[in-house]
This record gives sequence, structure tokens and C-alpha cells, in this order.
Amino acid sequence: MTGPELPDATERPAGRLTVLAPVSGRALPLADVPDPVFSAAMVGPGVAIDPGRAGRVVAVSPVSGKIVKLHPHAYVVQTADGAGVLVHLGIDTVQLAGEGFELLATEGAEIGAGDEIVAWNPAAIEAGGRSPICPVVALDATADALADLRDSGELAAGDPLFAWAR
Repeated sequence: MTGPELPDATERPAGRLTVLAPVSGRALPLADVPDPVFSAAMVGPGVAIDPGRAGRVVAVSPVSGKIVKLHPHAYVVQTADGAGVLVHLGIDTVQLAGEGFELLATEGAEIGAGDEIVAWNPAAIEAGGRSPICPVVALDATADALADLRDSGELAAGDPLFAWAR
């Protein structure tokens, strides 16, 4: 399961992790996520992506590391030095109990940045009355640890989303 050729997010200047966009779409500030837990950064700081609606979308890993948690609607990838990045595919999508999501990887797998993890259809999520917005969160980080946040404009999967001082 290899995704597009992307820079290895683990190759970085000492103490700086570049987190990549897991899906293509329009970048948004985390404060704009229609969920109070994410918008208040209770889970951690980050950026959100409003994904494109053109059918099946494959969400990729934002960093190289190990998939430490994998649900159809969300996953966490942890780097070798312990940085955990949460990708949540849509809001309130846990209620779907996996319907509409296809796992392309397995929990515990070692993966590279850009490797495919989950396929889903954001338009179908939206048609079902849920928001397809995807928060991308730096777990156990402080807001001042993030820099170069890409929180506006269009981006492609694999584009730099933010830098995390480690």
C-alpha cells in the first residue's frame, strides 16, 4: 500500500516534524471545525481540511511511523520519537460504525508519510447530514509548538500542513 511520492516527514531538522495533509481540499483553522471539542483544541492544536467531494477519497498518513490506533473514521500515527498525529475523517462519523469507510492499512503497521490508510466518500458523509471536515491534530502538543500552519487555501494530499517543534 504505497501512496504518492511524498517527502518523508521524519527526515527533518532536529526537533522539527513536518506534518502533511492526509487529504486534498481547503485548509481551515481548527477553530472553524463544527465540533466544540476540536474547535476549542481540547484534543490538541492543529489544522482542519474540508475535503473535495469528487467521489472516493483516500486518506494518507501525515507522517512516517506506526499506526497506533485505527478506526474506520479516525487514526493516529506515531513517529519513532513519540509524536502522535490524529486524523479524524468527518465530524460525528463515529456514529456510522464504519459504514462508508474502507480500511486500507492495519493497526500496528509501520508506514511512510503518504501511505494509504482509509478510503471514504466525503460527499456521502455530507449527504447523510454530517460534516466531512477533517481535523488533523498534534496530540500532546501545545499551540505554540506548531508553526507554519496552513489554515487557508487549497492543498493537495501530501502538502505540508504544519511544522511541529519537538
